[in-house]
Amino acid sequence: MKLPWSTQPYIWTSEGWLYLAGVIDLYSRMLVGWSMGPRIKAELTLEALHQAIARRDVTPDLMHHSDRGGQYAADEYQKLLTETEMICSMSRKGDCWDNAPMESFFATLKTELVYRERFKTRQEAKAKIFEYIEVFYNRQRRHSTLGMKSPVDFERQQTLSS
Repeated sequence: MKLPWSTQPYIWTSEGWLYLAGVIDLYSRMLVGWSMGPRIKAELTLEALHQAIARRDVTPDLMHHSDRGGQYAADEYQKLLTETEMICSMSRKGDCWDNAPMESFFATLKTELVYRERFKTRQEAKAKIFEYIEVFYNRQRRHSTLGMKSPVDFERQQTLSS
């Protein structure tokens, strides 16, 4: 894991908003941690970070980049970064370029799934987003940055060649 990025999009359902927090591995573009809920709170981003940590070998001095949202500045979130010896890097105010890879993922998610669906419930949206992330995006969707390989195939190739 080289450099994770974090942010959230908002997904409309007939029950109201569903929020998605994510952590992406910049090396392979794999979404390694994510969480969904009806409110943007530190717990949502913390859950995504916990999942990313559980799925990856976190080495000391790993750079973790996020936007300046209160969820990322929250004491519990910052404490977890410190405990895992990650280096916290936050965007400056109004600097949208710092989160470009994560924002790109969310734009892709919305274009390829969210804008094509009308979700009746948050649970329906969660199920479709889960399938999009874990079945399609991480395992099948090809990325030009990765030589037209999926994140899983790219990581597999890198493991075999090392």
